[in-house]
Order: sequence, then C-alpha cells, then structure tokens
Amino acid sequence: MPMNLTQKLIASHLLEGDMQTPGSDIALRIDQTLTQDATGTMAYLEFEAMGCERVKTELSVAYVDHNTLQTGFENADDHRFIQSCAKKRGLLFSRPGNGICHQVHLERFGKPGKTLIGSDSHTPTGGGIGMLAMGAGGLDVAVAMGGGAYHIAMPQVTLIRLAGKLPAWVSAKDVILEVLRRLTVKGGVGRVMEYGGAGVASLSVPERATITNMGAELGATTSVFPSDATTQAFLAAQERAADWTPLAADAGAVYDQVIELDLSALAPLTAAPHMPDNVKAVASLGGVRVNQVCIGSCTNSSLQDMLKVAAILRGKTVCPAVSLSIAPGSKQVLQMLAENGALGDLIAAGARILESACGPCIGMGQSPNSGGVSLRTFNRNFEGRSGTADAQVYLVSPETAAASALTGLFTDPRSLGVMPEIHLPARYLVNDNMIIPPAAPREAAALEIQYGPNIKPFPKGEPLPEALEAKAVLKVGDDITTDHIMPAGAKILPYRSNIPYLSKFCFAQCDPDFAAHCKEAGKGIVIGGANYGQGSSREHAALVPLYLGVRAVVTKSFARIHAANLVNAGILPLTFADPADYDKIEPGDALALQSIRADLKAGGTVMMKNLTRGESYPLRHSLTERQLAILLAGGLLDYTQSTIANQ
Repeated sequence: MPMNLTQKLIASHLLEGDMQTPGSDIALRIDQTLTQDATGTMAYLEFEAMGCERVKTELSVAYVDHNTLQTGFENADDHRFIQSCAKKRGLLFSRPGNGICHQVHLERFGKPGKTLIGSDSHTPTGGGIGMLAMGAGGLDVAVAMGGGAYHIAMPQVTLIRLAGKLPAWVSAKDVILEVLRRLTVKGGVGRVMEYGGAGVASLSVPERATITNMGAELGATTSVFPSDATTQAFLAAQERAADWTPLAADAGAVYDQVIELDLSALAPLTAAPHMPDNVKAVASLGGVRVNQVCIGSCTNSSLQDMLKVAAILRGKTVCPAVSLSIAPGSKQVLQMLAENGALGDLIAAGARILESACGPCIGMGQSPNSGGVSLRTFNRNFEGRSGTADAQVYLVSPETAAASALTGLFTDPRSLGVMPEIHLPARYLVNDNMIIPPAAPREAAALEIQYGPNIKPFPKGEPLPEALEAKAVLKVGDDITTDHIMPAGAKILPYRSNIPYLSKFCFAQCDPDFAAHCKEAGKGIVIGGANYGQGSSREHAALVPLYLGVRAVVTKSFARIHAANLVNAGILPLTFADPADYDKIEPGDALALQSIRADLKAGGTVMMKNLTRGESYPLRHSLTERQLAILLAGGLLDYTQSTIANQ
C-alpha cells in the first residue's frame, strides 16, 4: 500500500507495535537526542542513575541556551556539570553563546529520515528537513541515550496541503498561526501534521522549520515536511550535502484528515493574549500602542528572519516609546549578520542585541513594563510567561514585529509599501569551534563529573499502592500549561536542578499556598480540566508535584508529553468518564481510589469515591501495558533498572 511520509519514517524505525491501529503503543529506535540546560541536568542525573556509562545513539548533543543569565553560581554550575557529563558520557557539547538548540541542530546536525527526541517541546523544528523529531521528558531522553526505545501512541496523520505562494509581507509565522486558528491548541493531539502540496516548494527550510517548531502549540506529536531539492540546497549550503536524503509521501497515500491551505490567501496574523490559538488579523489591531518588541526564539531567529528585519529597519529609527530587542538564533547567524553589515543596520536603528539564546521567550530577561503590550516572534504567550504578570503578549511574524517597532503601534507590515528583497547565501559560514567533542572511551573512564551544591537528588516515585486516600489539593480549569504547574523565568530557572527549592513555586499562579497545602495533606490528588499540561516538555511539572506528594491527577483530558511525564514519575493520570463529574469535586474533598492496582490490571473502569460528599465517579485511563508496568514499579527509572537487571 502507498505510505505517507509519517508512516515511512515510523516504519523505518519501528521496533515494536502495530502501525495499523492509531492510539496503540509503538516503540521507535532513536537516532539522535538533544537536551538543553533547563532540562539537561535532570536528564543526565537520570542517565547516571540507570547505570549507563556512554550514550548509544548515533548522535547526542547537550546544548546550553536557556539558563544563560548568570546572577549567581547556580546556572554556571549546571553548565559545568553538563559539560563534564558530555565529555565523559560521549555527547557533543554546545557551549553557551553557540545558539538555541533547535536552530543549531537544524544547521549542523539534523538529517532527513532520522529520528530525534529532545527534552524540549520544540524539538519538532527538525521536521522542517524531514526528520521525525519529537519533544519528550528528560527521562525518556535518558532511556533513548542508553539505547532504549521511545514509546508513543501510534498517531493519526493530518495532511496540510499547501497551495500557492506567500504574498509579500506574509510569512511562515502566519501559516502556523492560521493552522492554530483553525485547529486550536488541542487540535493536534494524537496527530502528526504532515505538510504537502505544490505550495511546499515555495517555502525555504527556515520557513518550514518555523512551521514545524510552532506545531508544538497544536499539541501534535510532531510536524514534518518532505525532504526535497530545497532541503538538499540548504544542507549543501551548510557543507552537509552528504546528509541529504530525498523523502516524500507515496502517490495515493491515505491520510486521516486533509486540510487545504492556500498560502496566497493569507494575511498577517497575531496570537492575542494569552494563548497561541487566540488568532486575529493584524489589521484589526491597528492603533494599539506597543511598548516592547522582541525578535528571536527558536521559532523566528534564522538568518532569513534576521535579514528581513534588518532590511525593514535599515536607515530608520525605532519608535522612542518602544524597547526593541533582537536575539539571533545561533553564532552562525550572528557572525554572518556582522560580516554582511545587517547587524550594523539593526544596531543603528536602536535595537538592543541579545546573545544567541532563548532569552525573553522563557522569561529570562526583557520582561515588559507593568501592563505593557509586548509583540514577540515567539511561540507561546501564556499569562505571566514573560515575567510580568499583567503583560499583554502577542505573537507575531518578524515583519509585523519590525513594522510595529518603527511606528509604536500595532502595524500591518503591508502598509510599509514594497517589501525589501533579501537573498539567502549559497554558502553559510561554517565554524563549529563552539562544539566540544567528547573524550574517547579510554580517556573518559578517568574523568570526573563536576557537581555543584545546587544539584540535589531528584525525587523517586513509589510503587502504586493497592488503594489511595488523599485530599483534592487543587482544582484547576482547562488549558493548564506546564508554566502554570512549574513556572520558568529568571528567578526560578536557576533552581531546575534543586527540586526541594523549586517546590515553593509549584502552581503558585493558581494557588500561592499550593506547596503548603500539599505538605499539610501529606499526599494529594490534583483535579484538572481539558488539555491539562499543554506546553513545555519539562518533566519538572511532574517531578515537583511528585516531591510534594501528588499521587494522581484526574482531568477531562491530558496533553501528550505531560501525561507521559506523569507516568514516568510514578503519578497516575486518569480522566473522568463523565466530564460533568469534574464540577462535583471541590478542593479539600477527601477522595479514595480503593482498588487501583486491581482495577488497572483488569483494564476496566477505575472508581473514585468522594468521601466528603458520599459520591462515586467512574474514571478511565489510556495506559498501555508498559505504562501500567512503569506505574506499578514506581516510575520509569525503577522500571528501567529492573528491566536491565533481568536481562
């Protein structure tokens, strides 16, 4: 039978499972992994705890791009720890300043046809060159580095068939915003978004990567483009012509869903506060005053994006009422901007040039003024994520961002007249001197890993009990993000390797006293609405609740990565059989799961009693046999250790 591109990628890496049944458990061989420093410390501690000495993948890279603001010893110590792990364990190490993991990986390491998982939810950026690239929790990445399979539910495949060509002043950011407008942040759950059609040929690799990067906001497993002549030219320009492989869907391939999208019909769009699917036309917001513009992030920091912005700003001055910051995505991009004069144009216009890192996207500096309107070329605008609780953050394209920085008002870039022409180079500047290779195995044996005093042991789950009685320590609504559960930002991120300290901030946006309630209760159950845990892949959103005694989370529905992280940590994820039962539970209610292990093993309904109200609610789960075994063992780490011991 003809196969679509997603099926081809999965079939070529399938170790176990049934591709014919969407939702069934499949196990994939992983070729490449990546970590970043906000999640990497924990991933390498977990790798070490499994008893692994060296990575067994084709390629693994440890990046430093998140916690680069060093106001104390904590971040620098974590960077030193990760670098020493990489040297000893067999990973490449991308030094601070070399760039954002997804941008650098696309430029220097990604290969069409390969599988990649990363401890960052925007790892699907690699789909822009035809990779099966997925975000995952750090423990899943640790298992893959040790040679283990990566398990996912067999996804359905949605074809987004592109036609036409983008008009002037309309960009790839507007493409993915239109997809989000149509499908919402829940629309990609359980799916891979595969792009095809005649319009694909009109999009450059950086544009494709913008689309696949922000496909994470759909809740999708990943997004993927074909590998074609455009991909070949990009890799050749990066001096990696040998890494190219042509990949495309077979003629007559079947999809579970098809969406038609005419690129030529698109206009500049924005995601208004506080969700990436709250999409509006930029033209409808004309006249709204802008206080801050931030250009960069793994979504829009490519050379192509930066050249567009420089061309728009050339010879002009940023509005006095606007603070404009620009962060090129990699050292390669920054150096090429410096050598071709574009960096001078940005500086002359009044832009504040930041280092090649995530920066403001994760609240690491550049927080807006109180109540400020901030236009950002980023991928998320969750409430408070910028570091300013009442900021109004809009997601926009680089073109809209630059135009608005000049006028001080929300500006449709089409009003600027003729779009300046830019041209991508036939050859990129290639200098990998900020990539440190690992030691050879014989040398590595004598190396010591360097631990800082802020690095604390991570919490371990306990085997699932026969029965559980616990209070509902928190009740939250729909679309709770991992930023709600475990915030990022400059004040908190330095403590990602210190779970006890980090616990003070857990769910602080929803309930400032959450940690205290948990300590008082001893153990607890969290009640949530639909799409619980959307956003980042950060496993801290499971590890910190575990540390605080949360044993189960009951919701209307879960986001994919977070549900997997809960299982990996040893926390039971359950959903209401009748969503209306959500309304019957209040914080503080005494809840009981009186025969959990038996109910789960039987594969039937799990009954939860509300002892406070004298009611019972049927619950469901979507656990695979393997996930059930993980929970019964107390989490993925214990499960993996027992599996290795029994081999």
